[in-house]
Order: sequence, then C-alpha cells, then structure tokens
Amino acid sequence: MKRYEVIAIAKSALPEEDITKIIDRIESIIVKDHGVIAKIDKWGKRRLAYEINKEKEGYYFLFDFAGDGPMVSEIERNFKIDDRILKFITIKKDGAVTREGMDAEIAAAEAKKSQPAAEAGSASSEGKIIVPAEKIDADKPRKSFEKESIKKDDQGK
Repeated sequence: MKRYEVIAIAKSALPEEDITKIIDRIESIIVKDHGVIAKIDKWGKRRLAYEINKEKEGYYFLFDFAGDGPMVSEIERNFKIDDRILKFITIKKDGAVTREGMDAEIAAAEAKKSQPAAEAGSASSEGKIIVPAEKIDADKPRKSFEKESIKKDDQGK
C-alpha cells in the first residue's frame, strides 16, 4: 500500500447532497478495496484560477488515504466519467500507511497547529535576527555580494 492525496473540483452549482454522494462513492471505493482513509476535507466553494468548462467557481474537496494502484485508477476513472467533476489531481505522498500511523500523524499535525504563537515564534527564530522593515535604514546603501565574490575569486588566481 502507498499513501495518496486526491484533490478534486466539482461544479459549484451542485447541491450539497450531490457533493455528499460524490464523496460517499469515492469513500466506498477506498473501503471496498481495503484502503485506509486518513481524512476527507471539504474545502468549499472557491474561485478558480482560470475558467474550466465556462465555470468560474468550483467546490474543492480532498481525500487523504492509503491504498493500491488499482484503487487510484478506479477513483480517477470515476472522476473522468462524472460530468460534475471539473478537475482532479492525484499525488503520491510519503507517510504512514496504517491506521495507527495515520492517526499519529494527524495528532502531531493538530498539536503543531494548536501550539501557542509565542512559543512557535521563539523556537523558529533561534539564531536568527529578524528586523522589521520600518527599522531598516533606507539611506544606507546595500552591500553587493557579487562584487565581494568576484574580488575573492580574483585573489585566488
């Protein structure tokens, strides 16, 4: 088994029950073929970057699961023949492929999100000096790193 992520875009004019039917069908394909579902996210309606089949908005949803190649082929085949799906993409990703491993990954991600902002800021800025843009002296000329590297190359020759 391998870990996959499938992101699909459905037509935005679909009622919520049609979106639920699409998600249930894909979920049943995964479960029928003994796959393991990590999460299913409904991202909701969003504006598309460009028009697809004269649609300017789409309903996004994501499946994160572990399964085999034939399972992915069946999911993609269902998306191809369904007129309600505008686009989809399947990505093979690294990660756990067992239920326990996926639960541990999700718990770790949630813990990382809920970590206080002050604690995260101090941990990530260790050894780094961050200067806000307002405190940088605009009158001071900036160093040119190209000139320094050229000088060092010339001295070595």
